[in-house]
Amino acid sequence: MLRGINPINLDAKGRFAIPTKYREELMESCDRQLIVTVAVNEHCVGENGCLWLYPLPEWDKVEQAILKKPTLNKMLTKLKRFLIGNATECEMDAQGRVLLPEKLRTFAGMDKKIMLVGQLNKFEIWNEEAWNAKEAEWMNSDDTEGLEELGSLSF
Repeated sequence: MLRGINPINLDAKGRFAIPTKYREELMESCDRQLIVTVAVNEHCVGENGCLWLYPLPEWDKVEQAILKKPTLNKMLTKLKRFLIGNATECEMDAQGRVLLPEKLRTFAGMDKKIMLVGQLNKFEIWNEEAWNAKEAEWMNSDDTEGLEELGSLSF
């Protein structure tokens, strides 16, 4: 399970080091094979300042789920264009580093400081400023959409 928030720096080449605590799990679960793509929001468009990083077996599940949906659905078409169209294979090197493609770094406005946020089956990679702004927005929001669906969840 991928969990926790980790502040990380990108190097001059656009690489970042996966925190040590995740490296062994990623070696075992995906043999260092990862997919990075744009994060999408509830409207199936790119989430400003955010990318998603999947271990390859988890990404395969996403692709299989998308393949099972009707191909003429407008939202699915938009989702595929953002999510699948921007998906890029990348490999964690022997030092635990991952190179983020320049196009995706530019899309998410990433140049130096990023936040790696575990989301159970994937990571979110946030531009630090975008993360801080979103976190403040979430903390101050009174949005209750979807709350009923969480009714049976206990902590």
